[in-house]
Amino acid sequence: MAPQVKESKAVTSGKTSVVAEPGSLEIIVTRLFDCPRERLFNVLTDPALIPQWWFNTVVDKMEVRPGGIWRYVSNDGQGHDFVSQGVYHEIASPERLIYTFESAGAPGHVSLQTVTLEDQNGRTLMTQQSVFQSLADRDGIKAAMAAGANAGLNVLAKLVEQRD
Repeated sequence: MAPQVKESKAVTSGKTSVVAEPGSLEIIVTRLFDCPRERLFNVLTDPALIPQWWFNTVVDKMEVRPGGIWRYVSNDGQGHDFVSQGVYHEIASPERLIYTFESAGAPGHVSLQTVTLEDQNGRTLMTQQSVFQSLADRDGIKAAMAAGANAGLNVLAKLVEQRD
């Protein structure tokens, strides 16, 4: 079951929080992972590991460096491919990633993603801030983003929390 988009910013381990304040151009997704931030950063930036938690996805390109491009092709299981792509703007291991996100299905609707990883005594608080160009863009993706974030981060948690 997908989390509801809510106003609260409280984060507990194993729970995904999705916040979209009224009138704001951003959506904030937070989750506390039971692993060191270096491990989480490595999984977020390793093209071989992306398909293990980003559902039915092939990494077409992933140049993890400022100015590098990324392009993922996801399949819905019914033969339809969906392309997501963007450009990395900042890579600060293991604290932060900043990149753009654009779906090929909605060209020109680009959001800016800032992922921060904060050490919490050996655990990692991940905060993803997505800033959209308009309220219509933000509201158009809000429900799908909440469902996708929860499902994907549940799988990501299993991956990073069980690695040696």
